[in-house]
Amino acid sequence: MFVAEHAAEAESRLRGHVRLTPVQHAPMLEGDGCDDVHLKLENHQETGSFKLRGACNKLLLMDESIRSRGIVTASTGNHGAAVARSARRLGVPARVFVPGNADPSKIASMQHDGAVIEQVGSDCVESEEAARDHAEAHGLAYVSPYTDPDVVAGQGSIGVELLRQMESVDTVFIAMGGGGLISGVGLYLKSHLPDVEICACSPENSAVMHHSLEAGRLLEMESLPTLSDGTAGGVESGSITYELCHKAVDRSILVTEAEIAASMRGLIGDQHLMVEGAAAMAVAAFLKERERHAGKRVAIVLCGANVSRSVLCEVLK
Repeated sequence: MFVAEHAAEAESRLRGHVRLTPVQHAPMLEGDGCDDVHLKLENHQETGSFKLRGACNKLLLMDESIRSRGIVTASTGNHGAAVARSARRLGVPARVFVPGNADPSKIASMQHDGAVIEQVGSDCVESEEAARDHAEAHGLAYVSPYTDPDVVAGQGSIGVELLRQMESVDTVFIAMGGGGLISGVGLYLKSHLPDVEICACSPENSAVMHHSLEAGRLLEMESLPTLSDGTAGGVESGSITYELCHKAVDRSILVTEAEIAASMRGLIGDQHLMVEGAAAMAVAAFLKERERHAGKRVAIVLCGANVSRSVLCEVLK
């Protein structure tokens, strides 16, 4: 099981393999008495997403005799791109299972790094099941997008950097899909700052973990299309992140598609930051309750920048 010290170990292991992303003051987001807001720019991470951290940490920890036979994973895009890039650098083959509605630009990115793509099902849970079956049938290693302690630890390295860069923080807003990012970052920060408030941000159209935490059990729910495609879809049965999120998350906020789109426009136009829907969603959640955080030091994790041209044009028109 993941523990906070694993994030610190991952941060040390990942040096030279991932970028140390900056923290940027965000005065355009301040107001209502909240005048100390900062952005952790994982949208500047290589492959355009925080996912490189978890994937790379997992592959680096994997026994070479297992890794060399090939890697299998499932992803709507960002995790797949991270696995493909890490596998290419380590000289091992990668096969990525994606749902039929995966973003073509993200598929192209994975293929550019040499990954073989398999399109299966209409939801990430279906593609995850197919990937696991393929890995088991062929004796290959499966790299989960989130339900793996090594992956969670890799994502938690963001928290290690953030604490070092800011020294203290009262509230952190983080997108929540499968839960690997928010549990890794949140539990690391709580181990050093017991009073920090971790705010989970989910799109109303696809908020499986949000509703599962409310219900006290992992739910199976239909997900609607959302601009926050990086957090969309179901959560795998038995995922370790369900219990981790219970420990890490203090507040869970739902965001509408209109609010996500408005935040994307604001970040691109006012902050000159390219972001995907999942990153803009965390900003939208903060703006939704900014007054509540008056006088506090706030950090918002911008988890990625991978947005298709068609979605970008639709949002900006």
